[in-house]
Amino acid sequence: MTFKAIHKYARISPRKARLVADLIRGKKIDVALAQLEFSKKRAAWYFKSVLNSAIANAEEQDADVSALYVSESRVDEGSVIKRWRPKDRGRAHPIHKPTSHLVISVGEKK
Repeated sequence: MTFKAIHKYARISPRKARLVADLIRGKKIDVALAQLEFSKKRAAWYFKSVLNSAIANAEEQDADVSALYVSESRVDEGSVIKRWRPKDRGRAHPIHKPTSHLVISVGEKK
C-alpha cells in the first residue's frame, strides 16, 4: 500500500528540484530524511516537509513506519509566474519564475 503527499506550486525550478528527487527515490525513509537534513540544496527543505507529510499519512492508516521506503519521488512543472523588469530606453524584459509540483509516495516493504 502506498501513501502520497503533494506540494503544489512550490517556488523552485523543476530542474533544480529534480536533483533532490533523484537523491531520495527508492531509499528507506530514515535514510532519505537524513540525506535531506544534510543536503545543501534549497529543494531539500521542500522535500523534507512533503516526506514528513507522507509519513504522517501512513501513520494515520496504521502502517508500519519502520518498513516504509520512498516508492515515488517526482517533480512536475507548475505554472510560470511572469513579471516584467524595466530596462533601458523604456523597454521591459520578461522575468519567468517557475513553480513545481512535488510528489512523494511512500510504500511498505513486505
